[in-house]
Amino acid sequence: MNTIYHVTKTFIAYLRRPDLYPELGRKIVKNIFKRNNAFKGKEKTNRWAAAKAVTQEKAISSLFGVNSLAFRHDFSAFLAQAEQKQEECPVKMGGAGALELIYYACEWTNAKAAIETGVAYGWSSLACLLSLEKRNGRLYSSDMPYLAQDGDRYVGCVVPDHLRSHWKLFRLADKESLPKIFSDYPEFDVIHYDSDKSYDGRIWAYDMLYTRLRKGGVFLSDDIGDNSAFQDFCEKLNIDPTVIEYEGKYIGAFIKG
Repeated sequence: MNTIYHVTKTFIAYLRRPDLYPELGRKIVKNIFKRNNAFKGKEKTNRWAAAKAVTQEKAISSLFGVNSLAFRHDFSAFLAQAEQKQEECPVKMGGAGALELIYYACEWTNAKAAIETGVAYGWSSLACLLSLEKRNGRLYSSDMPYLAQDGDRYVGCVVPDHLRSHWKLFRLADKESLPKIFSDYPEFDVIHYDSDKSYDGRIWAYDMLYTRLRKGGVFLSDDIGDNSAFQDFCEKLNIDPTVIEYEGKYIGAFIKG
């Protein structure tokens, strides 16, 4: 009964948003005809990732030449405030990820422009913005509304007000958001992918995002063990990525050469 209620509520919410009709059509096709697409190549990639995986601390040291331990100390007050905001939020969304990896990617590239897909509470947004504000930079984010949870107003809730002037949030699916973002800004120093988990969705976005990443920029993707999209993408371009094991999942990272 709860599943039927959830699906019905989501469908009605979509019908009230004509700007989301293209994504509604894609979801219907995916759920009817491509239900296994989300897990394509999963076993292969998990074996590959497990053989390559290192800790977040080791990855940051190897990629960026810094000790990641300073992050939690330097921004302890911001992180404590963010934790409080998350606890107060009535809507449950995705929690914090590898914040240090995201922050030091922005620091190492001296980033002035970063893009992320997937926001939820805004932990990755916070990590980016803590670096970008130093250079008066800008974060561009793509995030679908939380239609079934009435949670739109809580997306990004852990980001403090003083950082929001450096942030531009697009509330559409990636296929609608990304072209709008690229028309606003052409090239990025850091890319963080954490949205559509399907194989096809990832491949489409990876291809588009990679062309907009500057040489020497950093590409990050969460949850690469869901399917083989990240592995296949890297092999196609002869990229040897760093794989990070974090809280039982795998993150992919590479520097564009």
